[in-house]
Amino acid sequence: MTRSLILTLVLTASAAMAHEPLEWNGSKIQVLLDKEETGGDMGMFTTQAMAPGGPPRHVHQDAGEAFVVLEGAATILVDGETVMLEQGQAAFAPKGADHTFRIPEAGGKLLVIVTPGGFEGFFEATKHLKLPDELDAFTKISAEYGQIFTGPPLDAE
Repeated sequence: MTRSLILTLVLTASAAMAHEPLEWNGSKIQVLLDKEETGGDMGMFTTQAMAPGGPPRHVHQDAGEAFVVLEGAATILVDGETVMLEQGQAAFAPKGADHTFRIPEAGGKLLVIVTPGGFEGFFEATKHLKLPDELDAFTKISAEYGQIFTGPPLDAE
């Protein structure tokens, strides 16, 4: 590894630690890398839930989204196909695919990678809103981040 690449990795790692975790609709979101830190290539964050739940079904018009289960388990829905993932397993929702996830009763933690980056800013922009009570406001802000809600969360179906 060259010295400049090592220095870049160290600077990126240091910057990633600068993001403060935030509470978001019953989950703890920790942005690890944002689009500024990756030259727009990706956003990376963890989402941790102590209780069951997940976001409404949605589509990212401009980004693919990968999910890795770090703790517990998660059900992932992508274009009508559902898979149960356990710790260490991963799934991918391509750009334009209708998808969501559900963390079960025992809770869990996911690593989420969105490429290209930018969507990770959605959480800061909406942390003051509550689902489902403020769905209209969520819908408007979501569109600004290339996301369209397409249906209810998995537990609401």
